[in-house]
Amino acid sequence: KPIRLRSLPTMAEPLQKLIANRYAGRNVSVALVLPDGGRVALSESPEVEIDTRTWSGLKTLASPAMGALARAYVRNDIDFSGSARRILDVAESLVGDFAHGKDPLTARLRLWKHQHRANRANIQHHYDVSNAFFRLWLDERMVYSCAYFEHDGDTLGRAQLAKLDHICRKLRLQPGERFLDIGCGWGALVLHAAETYGVRATGITLSRNQYEHVKAEVAARGLASRVDVRLQDYLDLPEGELYDKVASIGMFEHVGVARFPKYFGKIRRVLAPGGFVLNHGITHNPLGAQSLGSGIGDFVEEYVFPGGELTHVHRVIEGMAAAGLEVVDAEALREHYARTLWKWTEGIEANAEPARREAGEERYRVWRVYLAGSAHAFDRGWLSLWQILAGKPLPDGKLPHPLTRRYMYP
Repeated sequence: KPIRLRSLPTMAEPLQKLIANRYAGRNVSVALVLPDGGRVALSESPEVEIDTRTWSGLKTLASPAMGALARAYVRNDIDFSGSARRILDVAESLVGDFAHGKDPLTARLRLWKHQHRANRANIQHHYDVSNAFFRLWLDERMVYSCAYFEHDGDTLGRAQLAKLDHICRKLRLQPGERFLDIGCGWGALVLHAAETYGVRATGITLSRNQYEHVKAEVAARGLASRVDVRLQDYLDLPEGELYDKVASIGMFEHVGVARFPKYFGKIRRVLAPGGFVLNHGITHNPLGAQSLGSGIGDFVEEYVFPGGELTHVHRVIEGMAAAGLEVVDAEALREHYARTLWKWTEGIEANAEPARREAGEERYRVWRVYLAGSAHAFDRGWLSLWQILAGKPLPDGKLPHPLTRRYMYP
């Protein structure tokens, strides 16, 4: 059926026509609430209500892109009823088909911006909201990376503990080994590795909030002799200190492809011969994509992850190999990260009022739409998550490790 918009003295005629033409015959299960209070149903039985609070918000809906809709939501030009999970499906139906970014000029601009920003400022922008804010929707260990769901009914806390064990088993951590966690977050992995596997753990972070949190946990647990936490960039790691095992969990997205030689090169130089590194991070699934399409990449760059850059997994493996690290195992955890992100989205929505009090309305909206949008991207196969295990061969070229994966699954 054609959509009929009643004439409104405050609504420009061209905008009426754009809305009517765009959604005619689409049967999108949405009702638009106009800035003057009028209501327009885009289907006979709308499930979701989008409140266009300004004419700018309505203009965004007249020619929508995912990034523009997210930006309009953050600016309170539009709002919506129901869960973010439902509205993401609706938003994609509003936008229609879109391609992921492969524009060389855009890619060069992102690269230039990434190279001219300080890592510390980027990290602090993302992580230094407040520990109390993150505690509202993370698990009890405050693990801010993809969980590992061994069973359908696993809670977020159980799945995060399973992830920590999965990493430690893949690295075959042994008592007394020197273990480095690059980008240690709130310390869950170094604390677990020291307490459960008996290693001497070092964690580094650029976030002061995280650093202070880990220091307090180390003191409270009596782990000062076994866990060292530092406010330090990975590039500043002393190369005279070698580690038997290294983990980098959800950190290399901040590095940038152009810096892979420095990043993986540094890891190789601080890794003892015969040692292993596990790199766990987000990648693009479409081959050749430089950013998520429909303006999503621009929104994330502006509001969430300044300086972040994703690439296809083959370039990660290539970067590790170029640095002299031999890849021995790669595991995709896309479905696990989709489930993790939906758990986080449900958590932040369930704690909306305290989250608003802690971070403010705009920042709450940024994180809500970012978490839900990321979950949607993993569900749709636009993004993936890879754990890649590699080793530094001994001088004779050997790299002893188990012949099968049985050791990962006791």
